[in-house]
Amino acid sequence: MGDMSAPYVIRGSVLLPEAELMWRFSRSSGPGGQHVNTSDSQVELRFDLARTEALPPVWKERALERLAGRLVDGVVTVRASEHRSQWRNRETAAVRLASLLAEATAPPPKPRRPTRIPRGINERRLREKKQRSDVKRGRTGRGWT
Repeated sequence: MGDMSAPYVIRGSVLLPEAELMWRFSRSSGPGGQHVNTSDSQVELRFDLARTEALPPVWKERALERLAGRLVDGVVTVRASEHRSQWRNRETAAVRLASLLAEATAPPPKPRRPTRIPRGINERRLREKKQRSDVKRGRTGRGWT
């Protein structure tokens, strides 16, 4: 089959190292006719996050912390079996792993600075509420003879 069609970028200039990817192929479940019984089209892609040297130490630490629930002995696993073609499933699994690692290594968002509503805006809102309340109260039949 040869190499994958493209190097998969995690973020910036950091790529998924082909040498550290472990591939496993098996039969996909579900419908597919006679073809499904003979081809190993389901792809399982494993990446040893704990032992990789491809990620900067800060990213690696961040990813290990965020993906702790998905890791088994420091290895993250991604499965793909949507397509009938093993090649397309390989592509899907690699893209999925790259996006998972990109999300896990992203820097934390900036903390939100609390803001206050200006007093004038709040007073106007309360004044309009009072006017609306008076309009609705005026619709009742009380006071009519």
